[in-house]
Amino acid sequence: MATVHRTTLSPGKLELITDWLPRQKWYAGGSGTPDLTNAGGFRLDDPEGEVGIEFMVVVDSAAKEPVAYLVPLSYRGAALEDAPEEALLGTSEHGVLGTRWIYDGTHDPVVQAQLGALLRGRAEPQHQSESDTPDPSVTVRGTGPDDGFDVRVNRVLTAGEAEVEAGQHPPAHLVAGWTWPDGTAARGVFAAVAS
Repeated sequence: MATVHRTTLSPGKLELITDWLPRQKWYAGGSGTPDLTNAGGFRLDDPEGEVGIEFMVVVDSAAKEPVAYLVPLSYRGAALEDAPEEALLGTSEHGVLGTRWIYDGTHDPVVQAQLGALLRGRAEPQHQSESDTPDPSVTVRGTGPDDGFDVRVNRVLTAGEAEVEAGQHPPAHLVAGWTWPDGTAARGVFAAVAS
């Protein structure tokens, strides 16, 4: 299982996301600089032990109403070949591991493979900030196909789950939580098998 190091990261994750987020087409904030806080998330393990995988929720309090965003991140010891330019949030100096290339995980094949494994019940979510600690609050509901499938990641999070029509078998979907700035806990769909 992945080790979470208690060390420095410069620039930090929130700093990199603050610069990157407003350039995304799904960004729901205004033209000003986001005011971000880390509001939750979880990690997945790379079976090869090379890529750090984190699904981070950040809440932007700069808008009239706070907005929660899901930002899947991958941490690599070298640049990801063939990744589009917009996938790179930036590089950061890790106090233990040295230079890390930090990517939007939706463009990283290792992140996508592990998210698919999670939706199939073949990977176990890990606590965001504790080493070797499963996170049972992250759950998969519904039924996932055995073979290849596309996954839709919800970038702007809303509390609650979408209703499923009676008699339908819902596609597999990932449910997890975050905390609003006022301390209120929320849960919602982070990702789902695309139908």
